[in-house]
Amino acid sequence: MFNIIRLRETVSTNNYLRELLASSREQLSEGVVVSADFQTKGRGQKGNVWESEDSRNLLFSMLLFPSSIEANQQFVLSKMVSLAVVAVLKEEVDDVCIKWPNDIYWHDKKIAGILIENDLCGSNIQYSVIGIGLNVNQKTFVGGALNPVSLRQITGKMYDREDLLKRIVKRIYMLYIQLLREELNCFDEDYMAALYRSDGLYEYKAGDENFRATIVDVLPSGHLVLQTENGRKRTFAFKEVSIVL
Repeated sequence: MFNIIRLRETVSTNNYLRELLASSREQLSEGVVVSADFQTKGRGQKGNVWESEDSRNLLFSMLLFPSSIEANQQFVLSKMVSLAVVAVLKEEVDDVCIKWPNDIYWHDKKIAGILIENDLCGSNIQYSVIGIGLNVNQKTFVGGALNPVSLRQITGKMYDREDLLKRIVKRIYMLYIQLLREELNCFDEDYMAALYRSDGLYEYKAGDENFRATIVDVLPSGHLVLQTENGRKRTFAFKEVSIVL
């Protein structure tokens, strides 16, 4: 159904797919996937490193050409992919949610990360490389990540990584077709309902300031709107604010 390029090892599946796209004489087909057993320099948001034991987890990237989506609306892709990953994980475990903007959490632990890199043509997206790292069968984490968890740690079971890969890719593409057929706000309600700590006051940190607030909205740009306990609304871009765990 999908063209999956399987690699034993690569620096990063996002890098590999972008380089393949740049060097290919013929345009790659939409939906092509690059999957690797191991990444030597797996990347997360803002240059963070993604830890993954060899041949234990899912590390893959998917190519889309969402040319009808304007650059200032690109966060809809983050919503789409996050919801797709959550939907598949909920078939295996309960209490899966999205930590803004697109980390996937089980309770207070991170089970998956998403890195979306969009190239623009004018005011629209030319192509999108969607990278996903999902902790599947890893038993222990030795890196500096604050709170990682894997499916195996949660359930004690070993999982078929190939089966999970195909299910997630299929779900992403289903939601992508829905996005192209409907309005850009078609995922807003589901995304807000799936957000981590969306139902009350929690502690946040912005610079040197700590404050308590509740999530009010996530704008089409991806900015997070919080309302502090004294009623003041504040808007933050990614990395300008963090939830205190």
